[in-house]
Amino acid sequence: MQTGTTLTQDLRVRGTDEALVRLMDGVATASKVIADGIAQGDLGDALGTAETENVQGETQKKLDIVSNEIFISTAQASGAAAGLASEEMEDIYPLVGDGEYLLVFDPLDGSSNIDVNVSVGSIFSVLKSPSNNPTTEDYLQAGNTQVAAGYVVYGPATVMVLTTGQGTHCYTLDRAVGEFILSKESLQVPQRTSEFAINASNQRHWEEPMQAYIADCLAGKEGPRERDFNMRWIASMVADVHRILTRGGIFIYPIDAKLSAKNQGGKLRLMYEANPMAMLVEQAGGAASTGRGRIVDIAPEHLHQRVPVVLGSRDEVAEVEAYYRR
Repeated sequence: MQTGTTLTQDLRVRGTDEALVRLMDGVATASKVIADGIAQGDLGDALGTAETENVQGETQKKLDIVSNEIFISTAQASGAAAGLASEEMEDIYPLVGDGEYLLVFDPLDGSSNIDVNVSVGSIFSVLKSPSNNPTTEDYLQAGNTQVAAGYVVYGPATVMVLTTGQGTHCYTLDRAVGEFILSKESLQVPQRTSEFAINASNQRHWEEPMQAYIADCLAGKEGPRERDFNMRWIASMVADVHRILTRGGIFIYPIDAKLSAKNQGGKLRLMYEANPMAMLVEQAGGAASTGRGRIVDIAPEHLHQRVPVVLGSRDEVAEVEAYYRR
């Protein structure tokens, strides 16, 4: 028997625009289908590589392609989106109808973890569409214009974390009734932390400020930070950020010499990953920066732009920024 408030009910209670409610219903439907596909594991036909590459030149998993198609289908069915942009597609994807919104998404974040049964997720951002026939330029809006942002983590439980600008809230999929149920309201990232998430295998490529920051953290009680730090790294942004929203911490994917050599401004995509995660974390009392400035204030130059990302507990993000200023 269903107990609690469903995602749809909660959005309406918060006074959410009906078209946005329909679009979030579509995202929820996509997430349920993707969750079922992942749960099949080796019993399904979704694991392994598709032997194709996405627009960034990365090898696609079968589920990358399937998840992208599911998002397209459910967004079209909602009638609320004028168009889509996806990490898996080079160009924008126009939709038929009178939709009011633009849906920007990474259909399956951390897909390299699928074959080893580690948590993966979907990330999405919603922008207001200036017309029923949007151009690529219409998508290039700074993150501070986002109407909504969220992610779904496919782990032991399937959980959606969402903000529409009224705090960051958590909804857990009740498989018995097929609904996302409000499970945590108004998440708050602790202001101070002693835990960081970073891919330490890239340490030799980091810029000097990041080298110094991590070295000081690892020096522990005897170092300038005067306390011990824990390090975590899942290699799935959704899973790492979910941990931070649940118990605090800081997530870092800095620019490094390897990325600079490829003329990349960072590893993570501004529109599909950095902006939605930044909105979620800021709405939960945290901070999100490139190390040199607020992520959501960046004006995108193209759909697949990449940026460095430092987000999580407010005091620790400020500490990283201080290292860069020095």
